[in-house]
Amino acid sequence: MPEARPALLELRRRYRFAAARRLPRLPESHPCGRLHGHDFQVELGIQGPLEPTSGWIMDYAALDQIVRPLLEQLEHHYLNEVPGLENPTSEYLACWLWERLAPHLPGLVSVTLWEDEAAGCCYRGPAL
Repeated sequence: MPEARPALLELRRRYRFAAARRLPRLPESHPCGRLHGHDFQVELGIQGPLEPTSGWIMDYAALDQIVRPLLEQLEHHYLNEVPGLENPTSEYLACWLWERLAPHLPGLVSVTLWEDEAAGCCYRGPAL
């Protein structure tokens, strides 16, 4: 009889932050070319096997400790002044978050950034 394989699960955790930005590569006549703000939501996907002793993939508190310092750099800040976010589109912001989180979260499989309830993007890491 083949040995049972451990289940592969995906944990999801959502965070919120408010920030201002403008997209400087757009004309000022475009709404996003002017200074504006968003109540962003970030959803992280962490994939891994179910740890049999704890019964989870990762402790949410451990994940929060990794994510919080990064979000503090964004919370109530002007994103254009954050190094690496001079053109802070949602796409660039999702990639920026990935680059800073992936070294600390080996099971990271997605960073989804929502500008509002209807608009967002999902980054799943660099193409192989």
